[in-house]
Amino acid sequence: MDGIQVTGPMLDRFDEILTSEALDFVATLHREFDETRRRLLDARQERQARLSAGDTLDFLPETKHVRESEWQVAPAAPGLADRRVEITGPVDRKMTINALNSGAKVWLADFEDANTPTWENTVNGQLSLRDALDRTIDFSSGGKDYALKPDKDLATVVVRPRGWHLRDKHILVDGAEISGSLLDFGLYFFHCARRQLSKGRGPYFYLPKMESHLEARLWNDVFNRAQELLDLPRGTIRATVLIETYPAAFEMEEILYELREHSAGLNAGRWDYLFSVIKKFRTRGREFLLPERNAVTMTAPFMRAYTELLVRTCHKRGAHAIGGMAAFIPSRRDPEVNEIALEKVRADKTRESGDGFDGSWVAHPDLVPICREVFDGVLGDRPNQLDRLREDVRVTAEDLLAVSKTPGQITEAGLRGNVDVALRYLAAWMGGLGAVAIHNLMEDAATAEICRSQVWQWMHNDIELADTGAVVTRELVEQIIEEELAEIATEPGYDEKLYAQATALFKEVALDDDFAEFLTLPAYARMP
Repeated sequence: MDGIQVTGPMLDRFDEILTSEALDFVATLHREFDETRRRLLDARQERQARLSAGDTLDFLPETKHVRESEWQVAPAAPGLADRRVEITGPVDRKMTINALNSGAKVWLADFEDANTPTWENTVNGQLSLRDALDRTIDFSSGGKDYALKPDKDLATVVVRPRGWHLRDKHILVDGAEISGSLLDFGLYFFHCARRQLSKGRGPYFYLPKMESHLEARLWNDVFNRAQELLDLPRGTIRATVLIETYPAAFEMEEILYELREHSAGLNAGRWDYLFSVIKKFRTRGREFLLPERNAVTMTAPFMRAYTELLVRTCHKRGAHAIGGMAAFIPSRRDPEVNEIALEKVRADKTRESGDGFDGSWVAHPDLVPICREVFDGVLGDRPNQLDRLREDVRVTAEDLLAVSKTPGQITEAGLRGNVDVALRYLAAWMGGLGAVAIHNLMEDAATAEICRSQVWQWMHNDIELADTGAVVTRELVEQIIEEELAEIATEPGYDEKLYAQATALFKEVALDDDFAEFLTLPAYARMP
């Protein structure tokens, strides 16, 4: 293991994942591809500078030939033809068992937004996945035992590694921190690719946070090299890309093209998409100002344009289109809240299935039956609706950019809600939890990003609150922070140290003049 240094502690069973062979494998990927990764991250900053200076987003003239030529992605791989309901969640042992048993067709096993990348979570997550494939996983809590159903009843595993922008400080390659993307991908692929193939499936992935087709090309190069190193045929890997950044919405066809022999489709990652809208045009005043997050629905014109274009693009190329998250967490104590929320979930999934999506996401096992019922009503016995080409859809760059047409207000309640959710989530994240139930919603890093970026945007645009008339200033936000913290401090389980860390982090990413690209970067720097 020349040049490879593991700085994290070797805890129980970590030696089963961090073998010399596995570390050599991920180090090879890092050495061959990290320079390109860093160059592409620099290109993001260059594009941001142009946008901040007045440039805009548009479909790329240099890739017009890709959009106008005839080509198709690879046919659906085993276990990915029918994706009518997918469940998402972190890779702890309890979630692994519950997600696989949930009745969903696919489980997004998440090392990214629903996971705090502590050293323990990173390696234990790999153990959970490998043990699940070996059927040696179990879990007990509160007198209840959890065990897997038969293989034929389990969801297909699709792993989401960290985005290109994240590194892992617990493994150094030639003195540099390893790419979090390549570590998560590489460890799973090394240990589990053949295990998946032996079960009639394959190594499948969800790819987050990409901003260009060149970033997709890098993933495709990584896939080819990884398959070569393990002597597996090209196309064994399949990947679904989350279209969750504003620039990626203008390069959907090109992204599919770059990954075409490995492509499994696109997903409408709508929460990160809203965050990206704010981030990319944060200096452009009120033209790109969003109302409070609960007011931004999928019927907003710019969101309709984004999702309809995604379905048309995917089906034109023979790829699956997967809808967005239903984040509601059912309550066993408040049937009235459940009834209202479940009707919203049903309406959301009805809209998606009617638009031509082939499936959609839920955050909780209790939502699987609703999503499945809605898509069953459209699909019947068919595995998908790839035959719905949506040739009626015509989306222009202006349609995607029409943020100013979004209805809704900005109120003190909305501002307080953003502060409250961000503080609660960041405290949980610093404590090692990346998926957190807050006010009957499953919140992850994406929703926390919306909360803090909206506060930043409103403060920098001197927004007057619709209900009180107060202007959003740093002083007002700091006052609300103190008031919300005082309320939270009265609740059971309050941890003063974690909330102190969360408050300092929130002020940094929401109130500083400079806009932090991702809140997870300064958050991760604060972690051991």
